[in-house]
Amino acid sequence: MNPEKVVFGFFILLALTLNVGFVFGDIDNPAHHHVWEFAAVFLVNGIATILKLGDRTQMGAVLLATSLVAMLQLVAAALVWTIAVHGMQSDLSPGALAVIVSLAAGAVVANVVSVVLLIIETVMLRR
Repeated sequence: MNPEKVVFGFFILLALTLNVGFVFGDIDNPAHHHVWEFAAVFLVNGIATILKLGDRTQMGAVLLATSLVAMLQLVAAALVWTIAVHGMQSDLSPGALAVIVSLAAGAVVANVVSVVLLIIETVMLRR
C-alpha cells in the first residue's frame, strides 16, 4: 500500500463529502449552511488541489483541472458570501445564500468528476 496514494484519495473524498454536506439542505435557509463548514470545504479543496500538482500524467492533468474548477467555484462563493455579509448589508439574504449554495453545488460536480476519475485510474492500475 502506498501511503501517498492513501492521503491523496483521502483528501479527494473528503473534499467531496464535505462539499455535499455543505450543499445539502434548503438552498435559502442559513441554518442549513454554516460558514465554518464552508471554510472546511474551501480548505480541504485547496489541499486536494495542492496534492494534485505533482502528477505529470494525462490523468493527473485532468484531475488538476477538475480541482481548479472546484476551487474557482468556491472562490466565487466565498466572494459572494463576503460581499453579502460585509458589503451592503449585515445579514445574509436568502438570495445571496442561494447563489453561494449554487456555486458550491458546481464544485460538487467537479469533485464528483474527480472521484470518478480517481476510481477509473485505480481500476486501470495493473499489478
